[in-house]
Amino acid sequence: MRTLVRRLRQGAPTGVLLVVLGIFVVLPMLFIALAAFSDDVPRPGSIGLDSLSLDNFAIVGSAEALGALGNSVLIAALASVFAMAIGCGLAFLAARADVPGRRFLYFVGIAPMFLPSLVGALAWSLLGSPATGFLNLMFQSVGLDVTLNIYSMPGLIMVLALYYAPYAFLLVHGALSLMNPDLEEAAFVHGGTRRRTLSWVTFPLALPAILGSGVLIFALTMENFPVAQVIGNPGQVETLPSFIYRLMNASPSRGTEAAAVAITLTAVLLIVTALQQRAVMRRKFTTGTGKGVKTKLVSLGRWRWPLFIAALVYFLLAVVLPIGALLISALQSSPYVSSLGQLTEPGALSFYMIGQLILSPDFLQSAGNSAVTAVLAALLGTAVSFVVAYTVYRTNSAGRRVLEFVAMAPLAVPAIVLGLGLLWTWLVIPLPVYGTVFVLVIAFMAVFLPQGYRGVTSSILQVDRDLEDSAVLLGARRAKAVSWVTLPLMRVGMVSTVLLLLMLCMRELSAALFLFTSDTRLLSILIFDNYDNGAMQGAASVSLLYCVIILIIALLAKSFGAKTVDGAR
Repeated sequence: MRTLVRRLRQGAPTGVLLVVLGIFVVLPMLFIALAAFSDDVPRPGSIGLDSLSLDNFAIVGSAEALGALGNSVLIAALASVFAMAIGCGLAFLAARADVPGRRFLYFVGIAPMFLPSLVGALAWSLLGSPATGFLNLMFQSVGLDVTLNIYSMPGLIMVLALYYAPYAFLLVHGALSLMNPDLEEAAFVHGGTRRRTLSWVTFPLALPAILGSGVLIFALTMENFPVAQVIGNPGQVETLPSFIYRLMNASPSRGTEAAAVAITLTAVLLIVTALQQRAVMRRKFTTGTGKGVKTKLVSLGRWRWPLFIAALVYFLLAVVLPIGALLISALQSSPYVSSLGQLTEPGALSFYMIGQLILSPDFLQSAGNSAVTAVLAALLGTAVSFVVAYTVYRTNSAGRRVLEFVAMAPLAVPAIVLGLGLLWTWLVIPLPVYGTVFVLVIAFMAVFLPQGYRGVTSSILQVDRDLEDSAVLLGARRAKAVSWVTLPLMRVGMVSTVLLLLMLCMRELSAALFLFTSDTRLLSILIFDNYDNGAMQGAASVSLLYCVIILIIALLAKSFGAKTVDGAR
């Protein structure tokens, strides 16, 4: 009897956490699967168990779904290739090359992350619209018979590549910066040229980062909804996320078929993730030895300046031109521009629109909702991540590995799909959460749980467990030892995780698409609504202020993070 009681007490923390994560993560997935095999979507009083069938999967074989699947795979593959070329190239220049302005190139590599893909797509629709795009107006004004059409598959691929290249940059830059130079020196000693050493030693050692970023970018571009909707929809280029959105917004809504398509999208992402894991796990890539590392720069010779200029062109396309287009569009007195000369006329540009927007109830409410949702989701998400990570790595509770698997599961589920499952979950559960900002907080916590868990896990593994156990041996209770020893030692990692989740939540759109109401609109939703209603000038104005808010958060995060690091020393 005592053994049973002891086992129940040991398993209780894991059981409670599994119930919590089950409601946040597993239940939405189950509702998606249930809807895919049912004649009706889950709703209060009926979850559809009495009408199971495979009829919904007929749409997966339809020409529309197959076309959307083919477009998604092709666009994600090509966008990943171009994003990897840009990101890895910039990472090499900033980390290992003797190119001028390496610190500036690091800024160039991460700067597009301050522009959510929704804002980038909107800006490029202002730049490259065939009829009134600013770039086409400029071509006309100088007499060039050239028309740029961003509403096409190449345009969609270009915009995705521009705004997902920073993911490859960050991962590969870290790998190249920390690489042990002894291996390259050994290759030189044995007669290897610079080119052969880069090809056979340097880049193969960075393969985990390259493969990891490649799969990450493929998954993110495959599930991306905002760019597909803003750029692809006018050009009739449909992808699986935009197809799911169209099914959900049909009249009547085709939720069960959308669930079947969502399962197909999730299955593709699972296959890609499994292939990446298999490729990485079959080889060893250890390069760190514990010694100090000082990498040597690679001489580019006559290619130094051309490659530096190529990096500037990327900065121009990803940041300068989009911000300029948003600014001009927001300042226009008239929403219609037929020539660039019109913008130079007296009174053509004015801050009146932006001033009115800042004071408007819609903007203030959306900004408040975004701030409250992001702060709550970041704080609660970090707290949940810490409890899960502590249970997995600091206790002997039964089932803790299952806990880790559940915490990482949202990584393989597209945000728009998880948002769909959360909609049905919180409609069925008899708690008054749907229609409030709390359902958005729950959605963001669920979507970004893997990022929060990984951030906290890396910190908790760096803190020696003996320090906490010593406090317990000296008479402190376990909770007090965690509060006074473990958590203070982890504060840098904990703060970094909070800030990461804060930034991710401020940028998110897809997970909130099916969960917001008129009282709980976020800034990203306000931009999308303006775009959807044809109010491009309003969308540009909100986008501009949205970028300013994200930039302020990033600067505050950097300042607060620096103080925390200094305080931890």
